[in-house]
Amino acid sequence: MKRRNTPAKQAVLEILKLSESALSQDDIEKEVKGSMDRVTVYRVLNSFCEDGYVHKILSDDGKHYFAICLNCQEKKHSHNHFHFRCLKCQKVECLKEEVKVKLPTGYELEDANCLVTGYCADCSI
Repeated sequence: MKRRNTPAKQAVLEILKLSESALSQDDIEKEVKGSMDRVTVYRVLNSFCEDGYVHKILSDDGKHYFAICLNCQEKKHSHNHFHFRCLKCQKVECLKEEVKVKLPTGYELEDANCLVTGYCADCSI
């Protein structure tokens, strides 16, 4: 089913494209400055995830973060990779390293949520 392109989708997509790191729903709501409600932001983010344009990162702090995958060559998110959350500045970002998991015979990897925490290059100085 093809989805309608709405001003709300355009605004959220632009915010994600301009961000250097993954953003939480709260971060995006602050950026749209009241031009759309919480439910609209939630629906837009989930539709982007369902369509594969954005991926959702579950962080160890319990929040979901959303990012356009900069490592993918195609429009849709197509591989699993590590994410990094800085314990000082709280920035969540995608790392280029693809996850390789050796599963037992008969198992097939569909998705992985891999988060590494520590201090980013800016905060570890």
